[in-house]
Amino acid sequence: MNYPFCFLPTVDNDTMLVSVPDLPGCQISAKNFEEGFEKIKIAIGDHLSILAEYGEAIPHSTDFIELQHKFAQKNVLLWGMHQVDITPYLGKSQKINVTLPELLIRKIDDRVGNSGEYPSRSGFIAQACIKELNQ
Repeated sequence: MNYPFCFLPTVDNDTMLVSVPDLPGCQISAKNFEEGFEKIKIAIGDHLSILAEYGEAIPHSTDFIELQHKFAQKNVLLWGMHQVDITPYLGKSQKINVTLPELLIRKIDDRVGNSGEYPSRSGFIAQACIKELNQ
């Protein structure tokens, strides 16, 4: 899942606030963009770990264009995106038996093989299920 984040100016102008709108409370301060990119990636992982530990749902990411409109009046300095495999935060993996049409399996395997976005066929199916359940 891709989580957008934004850099916002602070009152003192010595630091920037880096915030992840889809993960309320997930924000850090940074002295520069490089530090912000590094720290926010760690903060996102920590935030998702805490949600998983307490059995909370992992939030789905909002459409980027929708976020840009929502934050239009907030003087965003820069937007970034962090891709996260959220399956480790969904609990212990369990093996299930699923029957799918052969053509669909080939299309899934082609997508997984041609994209670094999905770690495996199971990861692709899990992401598709998450998207559908969040609608």
